[in-house]
Amino acid sequence: MREEKDISGCGIVGIMNEEGEAFSGEDAVVAICNMMERGNGLGAGFAGYGIYPELKNYWCFHIMYQDEGGKVAAEEYLKRHFMLRHHEPIPTNRVRALHSIPFLFRYFLETHDEIKHIDGAEEFVIDCAMEINRHIQGAFVFSSGKNMGVFKGVGNPDQIAHFYQIPEYKGYIWTAHNRFPTNSPGWWGGAHPFGILDWSVIHNGEISSYGINRRYLENFGYYCSLFTDTEVMAYLFDLLVRRHGLEFEVVGKILAAPFWSQIERVENKEERGFLRSLRTIYGAALVNGPFAVVVANSTHMVGLNDRIKLRPLVAARKGSFLYISSEEAAIREVCKDPETVWMPKAGEATIGRLRDGQA
Repeated sequence: MREEKDISGCGIVGIMNEEGEAFSGEDAVVAICNMMERGNGLGAGFAGYGIYPELKNYWCFHIMYQDEGGKVAAEEYLKRHFMLRHHEPIPTNRVRALHSIPFLFRYFLETHDEIKHIDGAEEFVIDCAMEINRHIQGAFVFSSGKNMGVFKGVGNPDQIAHFYQIPEYKGYIWTAHNRFPTNSPGWWGGAHPFGILDWSVIHNGEISSYGINRRYLENFGYYCSLFTDTEVMAYLFDLLVRRHGLEFEVVGKILAAPFWSQIERVENKEERGFLRSLRTIYGAALVNGPFAVVVANSTHMVGLNDRIKLRPLVAARKGSFLYISSEEAAIREVCKDPETVWMPKAGEATIGRLRDGQA
């Protein structure tokens, strides 16, 4: 195991079938394990979409508990605010190399009728997840979407995959992460992916604008409580796409905005004015620092670099599959002969879309 700090580390992988056809999580495991040297055993994780087809209409909370008191308090809270349709420990295998494992449970929840008949069901779920994370000691919601789930912890990706039995799940989108913590602690809740509703984010790099982004998000009711910079990225995508209704191409121009000097050199007057407006309105949402991210929700998978591409990101396609990764070698482990391979430009969103628009 490496002991030196390497701020160019972390490996990310995203695989999407745009026809919505489910495939085993084994592909994500194989791809991320090809980049084992990009982690140091202090964090890894996976997110899968379409993995709970028989319970797809219920919100699924994955919660980690540090003690029994946190579990009792969180379950009482869930019973007060939702109709609890099913709950169980998250199935796991024993892995000797993993330590300080929290209690891991999943809850399939239905909102009450008065919540269903208003447009605030998503806001209600976000508020509940944030309330648990902020105010119930020893309880952390790390996944809260429908028909999807985040699985993460402190360990290497092969260990985390075996622990959570990832190859036994099938989904139409899989993302995977191998972490090399740089400026935040390696702990189970701080591993990637980060999620809210059906959003999940994996990240290589460092968000130096974390403080500004965090304060900006608090104005909209998003509160960071998992002690790592990447958490803001999940909330920014939810705010900009779901709440503000912006397209992913536009979101890329906000989060990885061009420099003012670049904007002033844009020849098209209308485009130049549009970019100026985005910088003015969404200046506090600009994500500064070196980063490469893969973001997913129930209908999309998106790759995005920082505005000068300080972290690697490569994409490929074959048939209905889109692949995004830190390294081409990881893609070729699961797709031997891709039809096309390219390096996305700095600040340019690479977007995969579910063909029928439905999960």
